[in-house]
Amino acid sequence: MQLGSSRTAFHYGSYNRGLTRGQLRAVVIGIALLHVAAIWGLLQIKAVRDAVAAAAPMMFEMVREPAPVPPAPPPQSKPIPKVVPPTPLIATPTPSSSSFVVEQPEPETPEPAEPVVMQAPPAPAAPPPPPKMIPASAIQYRVQPQMEYPRASRPFRESGRVITRVYVDETGMPRTVQIAKSSGFPRLDEAGIKAVQKARFKPYTENGQASAGWALIPLNFELE
Repeated sequence: MQLGSSRTAFHYGSYNRGLTRGQLRAVVIGIALLHVAAIWGLLQIKAVRDAVAAAAPMMFEMVREPAPVPPAPPPQSKPIPKVVPPTPLIATPTPSSSSFVVEQPEPETPEPAEPVVMQAPPAPAAPPPPPKMIPASAIQYRVQPQMEYPRASRPFRESGRVITRVYVDETGMPRTVQIAKSSGFPRLDEAGIKAVQKARFKPYTENGQASAGWALIPLNFELE
């Protein structure tokens, strides 16, 4: 190998004289290719190939097998505690023990309940007697009814008789005035109510005492 390298150096030195950089690079590449071709030719010989294979170091690595995993132990069932019923205690009397007699108290007799007296509800008050009717002969005025003929009735020549129903108190004041019989004309009926409301009566008396009652007051409306 040293001889080959000295020759290569000799040739490289001889070729280097008078060559350009590009020519020198081509010469180096050609020499390298010649070496590769020579090595490839030698490897084609079986004896050389076997010698190279025998000289190559053998690389191997020992692979350890994984340690076997022990199987998990089966789950242990918890023992079910045995329930033992309690043994009843039986007291045996001894000769030295003295017996005790417990007297039960007599039941108390309940006291008699007081009788409940149901009171009757009070009787409803008697309704007041209906107002009496004052007879027409007993009606007396202190102020006569002031009748006014409605002006709106004149063009229509309305006329008729109105009977009013008036409640007179103990003092002779008209408290309520109603129409007992209409004249057939609303304006005449309204005029009759107003006339009785302005009237004043003498108190009606019975057995010397003033008394209230209803009275019928007729009023005639005629156009003159």
